[in-house]
Amino acid sequence: MTFTVQKTKELYLLDTAVENIFIHEFMTAAPGDYVKVYLLSLMYASSGMETDNAGIAKQLSIETEDVLKAWNYWEGLGAVKKRYKDTRDKFHYDIEFLCIKEQLYGKKTKKSNRQESELPKLISDTDLQNLYRSVERIIGRLLGGKEPTEIVSWMSDYGATAETIIYAYSYCVKNKKKDHHRYVSNILKEWTSKQLFEIPQIESHLQEIDERHFLYKRVLKAMGFARNATEEERRIMDTWFDDMQFSIEKVLEACSKTSGISNPNFNYVNQILVNWFTGKSGEQGPGKKSGKKAISIADVHKYYDKIRKEAEDDANERREQIYRNIPKIKEIDEELRLCGMEMSRIMISQSVNKKQLAAKYQNKVDELSTQKMDILKQNGYDASYIETKYKCEICNDTGINDQNERCSCFKETQNEAEIWLNSSTS
Repeated sequence: MTFTVQKTKELYLLDTAVENIFIHEFMTAAPGDYVKVYLLSLMYASSGMETDNAGIAKQLSIETEDVLKAWNYWEGLGAVKKRYKDTRDKFHYDIEFLCIKEQLYGKKTKKSNRQESELPKLISDTDLQNLYRSVERIIGRLLGGKEPTEIVSWMSDYGATAETIIYAYSYCVKNKKKDHHRYVSNILKEWTSKQLFEIPQIESHLQEIDERHFLYKRVLKAMGFARNATEEERRIMDTWFDDMQFSIEKVLEACSKTSGISNPNFNYVNQILVNWFTGKSGEQGPGKKSGKKAISIADVHKYYDKIRKEAEDDANERREQIYRNIPKIKEIDEELRLCGMEMSRIMISQSVNKKQLAAKYQNKVDELSTQKMDILKQNGYDASYIETKYKCEICNDTGINDQNERCSCFKETQNEAEIWLNSSTS
């Protein structure tokens, strides 16, 4: 006697096994769309079927860009592994679903050699002050509140060096994340979790994940150039992808039209794409609509910059007004800043009673903060009067949340940006 089990070939009648540790440890903290990408793709993997990122995006009604970000996110957590067929092509890869139990418990995680007990050996009081001054020059303002203390905590918690912290601030300012303290913390956590403690390592990592860099390389290769793009060429290509919203395939099609000329150049390709975008060649650009200017992601971020600057300028005006009317508030703010500096100095000291000293300064900070609120109220002001009032409290009008992903306000802001763009150009 033999026994057999009927097997179904219908995909949606099969079962997909999901590790409980994924549900308990990973799923609860992950963005919802990323979980959908993981589960849908796991279903295909379990049944031996194939799909691609564009197909996943279409099924889930999300952008392909979000699918790519999801794979970066899950790979960073050790849930999947990208398998490149060509290491030079960072856009095409297969996904291997890893056994999460093995990743967490099957092997020991390499620990950072920069433990808190070693922190005093890594940086002195003078070095710390130099670090603060360097950061203040980069962000264009004085450090305040808990920022000095948090900077020191990045050294003890993440193992970040002073050079890495300075580089992180420069990177954020360059990418228009100025004054976004949480963003610096997030990228430092990401870099150090990947054992990236040195600047060359970080630069190499950023170059690998910079999709725009590879777009530049593909365009130059299509035009027959074996070199990096110049600053002006990058600016021109950015308008193709951001302002005109052409796909890489469409840009490469334009590049292919240079094959018949002796000296291919960017101006020639640019004119082709401009004609396509404006409809002069009979083709309609991807973002062209009934007289309205196309809205691009770059435009949305310009609008974010606008409303964030307005909020910060408004707060500065209110703060200066308070300083003029109530000079004591300015004195308290300066004392709070100095307390923060002193607390961070104590944290890296080798004093046996540093906890007691830090607690003493924390009490002073609490007293000064209470005194500040009382004075404001006595003079008819709300306690939060001089704070920056961002439109979105989640991302502080940057469009990026704590998970380094698009904020939930992005869609609404995109609609506002379109109205703003078209009203300013009408």
